[in-house]
Amino acid sequence: MLSSQYPISKIKDIISAVGAIVSENSISVLLTDSRRITSATEALFFALSGRRNGHEFIAEAYAAGVRNFVVNHGPEIKMPGANILIVDDVLFALQKLAAFHRDSFKLQVIGITGSNGKTIVKEWLYQLMAADHNIVRNPKSYNSQIGVPLSLWQISDNNDLGIFEAGISTTGEMARLEAMIKPDIGILTHIGSAHDEGFESREQKVLEKLGLFKHCKLLIHNYDELINYSKDIPVKECFTWSQNFKEADLYVFSETIIAKNFYLRGRYKGSEIECLIPFLDKASFENAITCWATMLAMGYTPIEADKRIERLTPVSMRLELKTGVNNCSIIDDSYNSDIQSLEIALNFLSQQNQHQKKTLILSDIFQSGLEEDILYDKVADMIKVKKIDKFIGVGEALFNRQQYFDVPEKHFFADTATLLKHMNSLIFRDEDILIKGSRSFEFESVSRALVQKGHETVMEINLNTLLSNLNFYKSKLKPGVKLMAMVKAFSYGSGTFEVANMLQYNKVDYLAVAYVDEGVALRQGGITLPIMILNPEVTAFDKLEEYKLEPVIYSFGLFDDFIRYLQAAGLAKFPIHIKIDTGMHRIGFEDFEVETLCDLLEINNYVKVCSVFSHLAASEASQHDGFTLTQIQKFEKAYKQIEEALGYKVIKHLSNTAGITRWPNAQYDMVRLGIGLYGVDSATPEDESGLQPIASLKTSVSQVKKIVAGETVGYGRNGSLSKDGKIATVRIGYADGYLRAFGNGVGKLLVKGTLAPTVGNISMDTCVIDVSGIDVSEGDEVIIFNNELKIQELAKEINTIPYEILTNISQRVKRVYFYE
Repeated sequence: MLSSQYPISKIKDIISAVGAIVSENSISVLLTDSRRITSATEALFFALSGRRNGHEFIAEAYAAGVRNFVVNHGPEIKMPGANILIVDDVLFALQKLAAFHRDSFKLQVIGITGSNGKTIVKEWLYQLMAADHNIVRNPKSYNSQIGVPLSLWQISDNNDLGIFEAGISTTGEMARLEAMIKPDIGILTHIGSAHDEGFESREQKVLEKLGLFKHCKLLIHNYDELINYSKDIPVKECFTWSQNFKEADLYVFSETIIAKNFYLRGRYKGSEIECLIPFLDKASFENAITCWATMLAMGYTPIEADKRIERLTPVSMRLELKTGVNNCSIIDDSYNSDIQSLEIALNFLSQQNQHQKKTLILSDIFQSGLEEDILYDKVADMIKVKKIDKFIGVGEALFNRQQYFDVPEKHFFADTATLLKHMNSLIFRDEDILIKGSRSFEFESVSRALVQKGHETVMEINLNTLLSNLNFYKSKLKPGVKLMAMVKAFSYGSGTFEVANMLQYNKVDYLAVAYVDEGVALRQGGITLPIMILNPEVTAFDKLEEYKLEPVIYSFGLFDDFIRYLQAAGLAKFPIHIKIDTGMHRIGFEDFEVETLCDLLEINNYVKVCSVFSHLAASEASQHDGFTLTQIQKFEKAYKQIEEALGYKVIKHLSNTAGITRWPNAQYDMVRLGIGLYGVDSATPEDESGLQPIASLKTSVSQVKKIVAGETVGYGRNGSLSKDGKIATVRIGYADGYLRAFGNGVGKLLVKGTLAPTVGNISMDTCVIDVSGIDVSEGDEVIIFNNELKIQELAKEINTIPYEILTNISQRVKRVYFYE
């Protein structure tokens, strides 16, 4: 929310809209998502068109109290009291308004772009300069064509410095971002392969990124990055850094590791200077040097820059969703707290449906640029809008403003230590809990107290990547085609509630699970979407009714059993789905049975057929395309017979993951998205699909030993080294899902960037790997699979499919969910 407001009539003029002003409202909030509405009476909703048409959600926003809309055509419903502003391009209108707002202020602006490191550099510069400036910046990584205008909208009279990152994925995008941000100082971070697919060449991508700086007075960059683009740099004054070229303004000529820090020595203005970077990874190293160069370029002394950089802390850009004590779900965002990221975290909390009760643990918010009374009044309003049931405030500012918060249950503590002393008396049970704190409050200790203790082997699941994969397949669908998401088998090992919540929030049309108990668990977890049960059991028919689950009927025996149940229960028109066997030959009515089925359906009032479907046996394989065509023909014949018998239309669906991309003409009314949602699609080449694996499986080293050649390792004495070397015992075994087939050198784990083969048999709880030549210590991280060591490679090692690898990860492996 802005401290200043715009009359809606003024906004109409700014964006050159047409349409009558029914009510002269004041606008302080810009909305692009009908699910994330705050301060509805002061909000302006932009009906953006992209993967989803924002015009379809105008009614939802209106019902939530929004009365101001920017659209490219009039709404189809009557909306009394609403101001409808009509423009040709809704996104351009949003950007035009943001540019006007940015131009209304005289603050200095830093613009950052690059392939990697933009968000880290932005957040670190905020840490480094917040003591001297009132800074406004993008929340998280809001650097897109939509994220940038929403970020710029935060600028207020209090700010004297803006730090905004700009991200692009293809040509023509940077000009629109530059026109809004208009940076005075530019920073170019590392140029890598990210989004290469959107450009004809790396050169084209670099030139597009340089477009952000065309009106800058100063550009800060790595000398090496632009050594071949000197004639293309649109800025007269540059400040450069390099490890290779002495002519750079900051020449870093020495790096030494001291107590888990990088100690750097450089030459600047003819003098030797030094800097201690509190990180050891390569990406942080380069990002920190960029910040060092920026501070020097902006007039900080080398001594002051060194002192501040030494105190840099890691940037947490993602929320972590974990299993908590007493059946709680914990959202851990315990490393940063500002009002923008609080709103993002509260939205994520609202998405969770595992529990009715919502709890927020919040620390004081620092460096907001607002007077404390105004700040905490806004916080209290956000908490009220999000219907928080229990609020725990920590810090002097919150402690002194307890009266601001109208919450059913509230507690306040002066500091974290006092909160921890009272944890047992607060009684956390069956709650979704958001932990949100400024770093100085050390809320990690609160998280540790509430998170269920578990196995050190962890499967990390990236919900943003899940959403990206979902949107990839949505982009392949014809207009009006529905999407059913398969969340059977614990969502292919990825976690049922958490994945289903994300899918429901992003408006898939149907979910499907294998068995009734899976559907019951989803309902108990707050999922309201229609749920199809692929394998209903006679003994669980009563649960279908109780939890509003829709069974698949695939045989006459099952049909008869279900009809008898419905008759006894006095039920009619119960929703069912009919499975046709067109060639998979597992379950389903065969083509010669369809006529008899139609006779039964024609005279039956106990059921209502929601859909008719079949399953493609080899949609991913071109050598079986003839067979797939036969399946399609059989399916079309069957559903036409059934619809004719019923006298009404049903949903038709045939395509699975591979079918969505390879057989667009077989999408019918709905498609079923399975393992593609989780980042695997055998029908689409990896470099063309845009898919990413959503899961990483990690564990750690429990012990390191030196052994001589010929000494045996593990059960059966099957393992040994051919020469003297070193082995590491790792905390994962076949009880965790790392199958025995990976033993004896078949499987390879990733340790410090190096593949280490297994030695001997896989045990129940551990396995042994050969780490000869690798600098390994107890506690070091070991990767079983991730974006680099892909799950498809593991499947090939033991001659299986990725499905089996994912679904074999046992429940004792802790799942941690990330959301940026």
